[in-house]
Amino acid sequence: MNHLYEARILLVDDHPDILKMLSSILTRRGFLSIRTASDCQTARKMFRLYEPELVVLDIMLPDGDGFSLMRDLRASSDVPVLFLSAKDQDNDRLLGLGLGADDYITKPFLPDELVLRLSAILKRTYFSKLIQEPESTRLVLGKHTILLESGTVRSENGETPLTAKELALLKKLYENRGNIVTFDALSDAVWGENYYRYENTLMVHIRRLREKIEDDPSHPVWLLTVRGLGYKLIKGD
Repeated sequence: MNHLYEARILLVDDHPDILKMLSSILTRRGFLSIRTASDCQTARKMFRLYEPELVVLDIMLPDGDGFSLMRDLRASSDVPVLFLSAKDQDNDRLLGLGLGADDYITKPFLPDELVLRLSAILKRTYFSKLIQEPESTRLVLGKHTILLESGTVRSENGETPLTAKELALLKKLYENRGNIVTFDALSDAVWGENYYRYENTLMVHIRRLREKIEDDPSHPVWLLTVRGLGYKLIKGD
């Protein structure tokens, strides 16, 4: 795994609608490898076959419970586990964390919170060496610091993960900072040769990227539009 968005994630929940929603949230945020299971038996089988690098686990399951399942998984693996449960009693939270879970979120939850916590677990577990990053991988744009290797943006409001496509765009702009990068060059960097008709989609990703790296996305000062040609990233500090 070279980047956290490549992490193999196993989602375990007995509600099909929740599994579908979780998969959709993570896929939209750029995660590329997701599997699901709706009971303990299937989860154990998927765990053996898929060898996930993170498990999101419900407590109430039709053929057991998430606590027992976690004990089984931990008997053969130190895979990080995030509990996502409707049970919000302190005893349940303490039991989950006491068993060695990396985090515990109660339903209902905010999608952004789930993604942030999940990303934080992956970075702590697999990318801790990037905490002290070489200066060459840091891009400082005013109040925002972009860590290109770990795909995150740090500001006074905390840390925000970039999606895989946002990171690909930013890396292309960073490689050519101070110069114009054409629409075609940016689209090719994200979608490859088959980027025809992606210009409107590119604009959407640029807007979302600005929301993460600009103080005022509606009046950008770092990621500028060059009308009719493309975009330019100002060099920054």
